[in-house]
Amino acid sequence: MVDQVLLRKILRIQKNELTECLIYEKLSGVLKDAQKKEILQRISRDECEHYEFWKSFTNQEVKADKFKVFYYYFISRIFGLTFGLKLMENGESSAQDVYSGLKALSVDVDKIISDENKHENELIGLIDEERLKYVSSVVLGLNDALVELTGALVGFTLALQNTRLVGIVGLITGIAASLSMAASEYLSTRQEETDKNPLKACIYTGIAYVGTVLLLITPYLLFKNIYLCLGFVIFTALLIIFIFTYYISVAKGLNFRKRFLEMAGISLGVAVINFGIGLIIRNVFKINV
Repeated sequence: MVDQVLLRKILRIQKNELTECLIYEKLSGVLKDAQKKEILQRISRDECEHYEFWKSFTNQEVKADKFKVFYYYFISRIFGLTFGLKLMENGESSAQDVYSGLKALSVDVDKIISDENKHENELIGLIDEERLKYVSSVVLGLNDALVELTGALVGFTLALQNTRLVGIVGLITGIAASLSMAASEYLSTRQEETDKNPLKACIYTGIAYVGTVLLLITPYLLFKNIYLCLGFVIFTALLIIFIFTYYISVAKGLNFRKRFLEMAGISLGVAVINFGIGLIIRNVFKINV
């Protein structure tokens, strides 16, 4: 006989197992590779078996969390299957502590824990997405644009003190730098012993750079207050760093806090230095725009 507290706990697990069963089945439809599709379908079957196992204790039917099914499917389609699966497995790994506390119910609980432990290695070990293969090229474009342009915009702002002029100069500087960086990535990738396509690598770098440039210079084309624009530049830079660092940390299993603080520190450090340089140049050359 299962008491009410334990029953509620098992019902939550039961619902989670059914939800994950549907998620894996739905995501298997995204893959074209037959072997990888079969892995997701097999894991889906495992989760369904787990659902039936817990149902034998509760003797109750539960409904899957449809929002959660939609959420992970949407995230996987937008940000990539590997990111979606890693995000999902992070949540699943925390649930294993709950499973461990239920070992007294049946010896079969150990099998469920074993199944859950091997899922992540199977999934991430076999799924190799192009967007993760070229992530170093994206990092190069983003990082270079954030460090160079954030600092440059801060310097331009203090030296010129005309938001529209700063926006135009920043746009010209950013586009020129993005072409230079993309060309460098193309030549660099050609020299490396890698399966990356040099043209694709340069395109990923260029797009990441230009996209960052457009986000950073937009406030200067919309507002006239230089300090408001500076605030937007710093906020946008930190937001881009936060989002991209989180994506990489989840997809590749890296330390988010360390990578975020490192990248943010470099970008803001360069911005502070350029702030001082812009101020000095304005005073030395008596710039009055």
